[in-house]
Amino acid sequence: MIDENRPGESLRERKKRETRQRISNVATVMFRERGFDQVTVAEVARAAGVSAMTVFNYFPRKEDLFLDRIPEAVAAFAGAVRDRAPGEPPLAALRRLAFRFIDARHPLGGVGENFGGFWPVVADSAALRARAREAVEEVERALAAALAEAGLADPELMAAVTVAAYRSVCVASVRRQLAGDRFAEIVEDHRERMGAAFDALERMAR
Repeated sequence: MIDENRPGESLRERKKRETRQRISNVATVMFRERGFDQVTVAEVARAAGVSAMTVFNYFPRKEDLFLDRIPEAVAAFAGAVRDRAPGEPPLAALRRLAFRFIDARHPLGGVGENFGGFWPVVADSAALRARAREAVEEVERALAAALAEAGLADPELMAAVTVAAYRSVCVASVRRQLAGDRFAEIVEDHRERMGAAFDALERMAR
């Protein structure tokens, strides 16, 4: 789904964003229907009405067509720290980001009623699983850099444990969703576990 227009965004920027989203949407439908490894970039390009070169201009790797939120995740976690309110602790800003994602049922929040078709595709592809692991490392590096700028002691360690805690909570909720547990119960438990994770991180940071 294409996001709403963004303040200050030029027409050219909006069209590029919409083209990127359209390509990813087309690819996602094809990957869900046939499996990631059974669909080629050329097929995606034809279905999206663009050239294969255009696809690679927006997505350097085939895996990024499906895991298209990686740049957003990197920017969101680092940006939460860099753009936090004056005097706000970095972990408080990250907690706020986490709950904003949860409340919005954002794909990066770990819970959503329409996510059921996404994770099986990842699980069935070694290439996607490998790219997902790389994405976690990219988020961790970006967050470590932001935490270092914020003056936290041992920012690499804090970034590693923060990302690991966040991922652990999300993975547990995804497994429950795939198992068919009641969504309302999953969300409630997800919020509780995310809060407990940040409580533990804040104790660690003292």
